[in-house]
Amino acid sequence: MALVFIAPALGLYGWLVLGSFGRAFQYSLYNWNGVGTATFVGIKNYVDVFSSPARLTALLHSFELMVFFTGVTLVLGLAAAVLTRGASRRRGSGLARTLLFMPQVIPIVAAAIGWSWIYSREGLVNQVLSAIGLHGVTRPWLADPVTALPGVGFVGTWALLGLVTMMLTAGISKIDQSIYEAARIDGANALQEFFAVTLPGIRRELVVCATLTVIAALASFDIVFMTTQGGPNRATMVPGVDIYLLAFGQQKIGAAAAMGIVLMCVVLLVIIPLQRLAAKD
Repeated sequence: MALVFIAPALGLYGWLVLGSFGRAFQYSLYNWNGVGTATFVGIKNYVDVFSSPARLTALLHSFELMVFFTGVTLVLGLAAAVLTRGASRRRGSGLARTLLFMPQVIPIVAAAIGWSWIYSREGLVNQVLSAIGLHGVTRPWLADPVTALPGVGFVGTWALLGLVTMMLTAGISKIDQSIYEAARIDGANALQEFFAVTLPGIRRELVVCATLTVIAALASFDIVFMTTQGGPNRATMVPGVDIYLLAFGQQKIGAAAAMGIVLMCVVLLVIIPLQRLAAKD
């Protein structure tokens, strides 16, 4: 009876998700431009992914973005959640949370265009640096191969910080306050409370946030495409943009499909250990 009830959703999932995955895997075994006759090449497209410095560099950039999307975002989100614990009735706390969550309701295309202006030669960042006497540091940040990738990473941190903060705040709010009181009675200071009570209490929420931000870093497309399109000189090229350019720019459907399958495997290799960590008692 249970199978009868889940059959419609399972069928739709199989058709849209598993069917698309199967078709992508099929395409990855061919050399095809999307229009003409496809030529079977076996695993050649996969060999090209792992033997091409350009493809491997794009994958490496995704892991570098994880430093910002996951590392910096979790640290800042956790700090904001801890600082606002028990502050829901304080004046301005609601406004602060609204401002943190605001990036979630702004279309990413509009946000990316806005950040492109902020990072431009005459943008806000350079204006602030010039105002405090650091004119020699100014530059078009997204056009510099050294600063372009960190600049994109900071945009990702800004976009994800509100969601992470809200989830961690909800996790902290469910911790029994008597545990904090018992820790204080035992002489624990604020730092000891954090490591002994708060962190163990929000382990599952941390894993969920890490999962979401890791996927956002590895499968990033919209922020990179709208700000730099992988430039300058492929300094910000990531697999998502590389797949798009291979498929629709160079008409290499098979190579793009192979890169997509490899990206999916990389995401699973990173996410599955995180999920196993969350499942532990």
